[in-house]
Amino acid sequence: MTSPSLPGGTWTLGDLTVTRFGYGAMQLAGPWVMGPPADHHGALAVLREAVALGITHIDTSDAYGPHVTNRLIREALHPYPDSLHIVTKVGANRDQRGGWPPARDPESLRRSVHENLDNLGLDVLDLVNLRLGDAEGPRPGPVAEAFETLVELQQQGLIRHLGLSNATPEQVAEAQAIAPIVCVQNMYNLAHRQDDALIDALAEQGVAYVPFFPLGGFTPLQSSALAAVAARLGAAPMSVALAWLLRRSPNILLIPGTSSVAHLRENVAGAGLALSADDLAELDKVGG
Repeated sequence: MTSPSLPGGTWTLGDLTVTRFGYGAMQLAGPWVMGPPADHHGALAVLREAVALGITHIDTSDAYGPHVTNRLIREALHPYPDSLHIVTKVGANRDQRGGWPPARDPESLRRSVHENLDNLGLDVLDLVNLRLGDAEGPRPGPVAEAFETLVELQQQGLIRHLGLSNATPEQVAEAQAIAPIVCVQNMYNLAHRQDDALIDALAEQGVAYVPFFPLGGFTPLQSSALAAVAARLGAAPMSVALAWLLRRSPNILLIPGTSSVAHLRENVAGAGLALSADDLAELDKVGG
């Protein structure tokens, strides 16, 4: 059952109802998202606390670790509650230097989907995002071959819903001409608002937008503006940043990550912070 204390209410991804406040599992892996966590039991505790808080949207990828976060999720939560929906990504691997080389050819995508299924202990993946671009951000280019491969796997019954990650608006449109998507997962936060128009367009279509790095990339000047609002509200700056995202548009779903139970609870409380019209007007200037 969804906890009434979770801010933002719910959103529907296709036929899946999820809490708008979710959890991103990337930080459960070791340093630089490689290897096991320093505190294995602590990682399991965070996942169990997320579910106990009522979170029904967990974001992951078998590339995290690699394989580490998915296996932690399975150990902590399997058999999964019916209300819990796990969203994963394919389209990039890890190399020995901690890089994220693309893996979007059909064979790699099929292998990644099956590895996600195996490591999560699932017969069907609720939602798979195709990761595009590179570590620096979205890059223009065709998506048809890769996306059509995932559509084939969807038609085989291995995937329920599809999405895109690290995508340009043109790639979103290209994919949508092939098959429906239920979400776009891109970098976006109070200071980095390059996707404002895309968010609004997706909201009109009923498609979710999931910002990653929701708390990153603030300059000292931007941080001081954010800190001023936070000080006035008696709140942490990062709490204000999360609360602003929930207020930005009803189709925004949050997936802040942490490896700490205490920090997870702080994020939930922070996202529920009430912001006035004056607060919002001042914060809107940060990304201007």
